[in-house]
Amino acid sequence: QVQLVESGGGLVQPGGSLRLSCAASGSIFSISTMGWYRQAPGNQRELVATVTSVGTTNYADSVKSRFTISRDNAKNMVYLQMASLKPEDTAVYYCIAFVRVTEAAPWANYWGQGTQVTVSS
Repeated sequence: QVQLVESGGGLVQPGGSLRLSCAASGSIFSISTMGWYRQAPGNQRELVATVTSVGTTNYADSVKSRFTISRDNAKNMVYLQMASLKPEDTAVYYCIAFVRVTEAAPWANYWGQGTQVTVSS
């Protein structure tokens, strides 16, 4: 199976920075897009940013120019560098990866367990 494990969440003051990491492991043949979603209490899960295997990125308007997504294909890892954090960025952040477990297998998306990010003074 495939496991995604996030790390790097925590409590930060408004205007501060935080870096999230996500490691994919297990039975992985290849990974295409990786990304981050977030879910605040009472809200639906929403896209934050994605990055393809060749480095093409996509961001939600609310985080453009503040967040940077990157990945290390050799390590099957994706990162989210967050700067100028605002209280409205408070949420559980989830990592997602689109994975094939064999060359013949269909693409399937896998989720991490989530990491809490709290922006508060």
